[in-house]
Order: sequence, then structure tokens, then C-alpha cells
Amino acid sequence: MRRREFVSLAVLFVVFLTSPISLTQAAPADPTIPVSRSDVKWWKNRFESNAERAKKGDVDLIFIGDSITHYWEREGKDVWEKYYGHRKAMNLGFSADCTQHVLWRLEHGSIDGISPKLAVVMIGTNNARDDNRPEDTAKGVQAVVESLRKKLPQTKVLLLAIFPRGANDQDPKRKLNDEVNERIVKLADDKSVFFLDIRDKLYNKDGFIGSSMLPDKLHLTRDGYQIWAEAAEPVVKRLLGE
Repeated sequence: MRRREFVSLAVLFVVFLTSPISLTQAAPADPTIPVSRSDVKWWKNRFESNAERAKKGDVDLIFIGDSITHYWEREGKDVWEKYYGHRKAMNLGFSADCTQHVLWRLEHGSIDGISPKLAVVMIGTNNARDDNRPEDTAKGVQAVVESLRKKLPQTKVLLLAIFPRGANDQDPKRKLNDEVNERIVKLADDKSVFFLDIRDKLYNKDGFIGSSMLPDKLHLTRDGYQIWAEAAEPVVKRLLGE
């Protein structure tokens, strides 16, 4: 090999070793830093629609979360109408959202113009999908609660335990969510922030999820939404002051 070729190869090798490109996986996004989404067009459209609705006011109840909340408009549509249609309720669930996306929405107009009596919140399962550590996801959930308390000081917050995912209690993602739940329960002060755990309504004593509730081991069927509404109703009714 000629000297010039050897020098060129040596330079390329040094560049490779010092390059920022890594064979290791990039660190997951910080769950406490607000981030918008540009991966799907509907996300921006839904956000803008929510913001326009909020500007009109007259909202007593809001639901905040990811696809599990979003799909009140699909599988849970008739259950929503029965329980919340008369309660001036607004659905702020966005499929595939993580805590950081909820934070961005809260800070950019989703709740501007309203002062609801109650905000029902469930978020975090997609942070587990993105391999956030339980303690980091819990901080993201805490940031969501704190943002709500700052922007809507008169609104009570009902924080739900993240629903189970996976076929059984050995599923790694379910374990992550369970660890998050162990942390976020401590956010409740039973004055402005309340915690409700209905996970035991969605799976049996052995930890297995029934297909009538979560057929894909994550999202609810109509029966699942009915169970959610029934289990939450006494608390929702009390916190709304009905």
C-alpha cells in the first residue's frame, strides 16, 4: 500500500472513532420537557381544534391523556355520551402521546379560556414504550399535574393509575408502568389532586388481561370503557360537586 493511501485510511479511521454517530441507542427524550409532534398531520389539526374549542369556554370536565383517552371517541363513544355528554366534557386525549407532548399542549393553548371543575388525567404508558426509566416517567407525570395546577388553580385533578399493558404481570412494559404508579400515587394530596387506581377491574387475580377488556393488551374495548366509567363515577361525581 502506498503511503498516501495508508494516511487516507488512517484519517478515516480516526474520524470514525471520534464521530458523534454511535452504535448504542440514543437516550430517550426527557419526559419533563415540552415537545410538539410532527410525525402525523392529524396531531396538529386535533391540537388546533382543541384550542379553538377551549377559547369558547363553558367546559366543566376535561380528560387528558394518550390513545386510551383519545379512543373515548371510538370504542367508548356511546359510554362517553351516557356518562359525560351532559357534563360539558372535553376530550384532550392524543394517540401515542407521551408526557412531554401533553406538556406542550397544555402550554400552547389546549386549556386556555376554560376553568373546568375537574381534570381526569392518565398518561405515561408511551413513555414506557420509549424506554424511559420509571422514575423519569413519574417526573413527567408530576410535571403534567403541576402544569395543570398552575394554569387551572381552581380545577381539581383526578390522576389515574396507568392502565395495565401486556398479557400478564411479567410483561416488562407492565412492570415499568406499575413502578411508575408506585411513584405517582404520592402526588395526591386529597385536596386538589386525587388518585384513583382501577387496574384490578381490568385483569384477573392472576394478572392476565381479558380479551373483552384489552384485546391488544393495551387499548380498551367498549366493555373496558364501561368499566372505567362505572369505577370512576362515584369519584367524578363527588369532585364535580354534583
